[in-house]
Amino acid sequence: MTSITIKSQLSVDFKEFVTLDAHTEGEPLRIIMSGYPEIKGDTILEKRQYVQTHLDTYRKLLMHEPRGHADMYGVLITDAVTEGADFGVLFLHNEGYSSMCGHGILALVKVMCETGTIKLTAENESNARVIKIDSPAGLITAKAFRDKQEKVHASFINVDSWADAINCQVDVEGFGMVDYDIGFGGAYYAYVDADSLGISCAPSNAAQLIDLGRRIKLAVMANHPLIHPVETDLSFLYGTIFTSKKVTNPEAHSRHVCIFADGEVDRSPTGTGVSGRIALLHAKGEVELNNPIMIESIVDGRMIVSATAQSQFNGKSAVLPEVSGRAFITGKHEFYLDPDDIFQDGFILR
Repeated sequence: MTSITIKSQLSVDFKEFVTLDAHTEGEPLRIIMSGYPEIKGDTILEKRQYVQTHLDTYRKLLMHEPRGHADMYGVLITDAVTEGADFGVLFLHNEGYSSMCGHGILALVKVMCETGTIKLTAENESNARVIKIDSPAGLITAKAFRDKQEKVHASFINVDSWADAINCQVDVEGFGMVDYDIGFGGAYYAYVDADSLGISCAPSNAAQLIDLGRRIKLAVMANHPLIHPVETDLSFLYGTIFTSKKVTNPEAHSRHVCIFADGEVDRSPTGTGVSGRIALLHAKGEVELNNPIMIESIVDGRMIVSATAQSQFNGKSAVLPEVSGRAFITGKHEFYLDPDDIFQDGFILR
């Protein structure tokens, strides 16, 4: 080791951002702790519109290279906007802002519990701490407890989730006809059976999955308009989820590979994605209520999901999914923006 010590005092007026990073089942989450100005708006959707309009350069700075990467994911914590909520969340990625993020909820709850931001006294799930979180998709009810080995366990009840369309078909440019279902689990996804298409869901096939996932998403968007029953801002297709029965874990029901935003590959099974999937499986009569299943990811991460109850959501026959998964803290960062930096908004290379 050299004896030279680099001083931390900066000589010019740099803008500073502090983040705490984590991952859920392999999918990253960058929790933005400081650097943003006040986020205005009376509702979470208004707050999301405000950051889109006025603060989007900060998203690009922290999600894009050289501070992030093409598959980075982040979260902003906001004040609560509904009665009884503890706080609100806005989720960020390479393309913009998602409506809900299951892996993000699990990682954020884990981090808050590990850092003492949320105090835990429960030693089992029956008396777990309940945390209410405002998201653009609706109010999320998370639960956390610390077991006798001091391990934190987290889960959440998602928003009403439903099968929006079953047994649809679309002609995908350069590939041909593709069968798909559409499920909503806080975001809309097109679900495609990879096995029937001869598509591998292994990590070595990520390039084909990204390419075909993008093309399927564009084809479905062009031919299958989506209308959320309450919020126009949620009326969009978030991504393509490839499903497969070729699993690594013999206890897994199936595998998910989610291609979302601008070609991002979810390293986890996707919290909103498994929610939409359990709604589809229940609608098809393939999974009963309160029958948990394990879904694994492209890197063998796993989430447990069950449909805890049936519900009605503005004319939609829905279920309330419960999702759990493992999350881990990976680091703390202090990022700076030099006012003369030639890449103020960063960039993305694949």
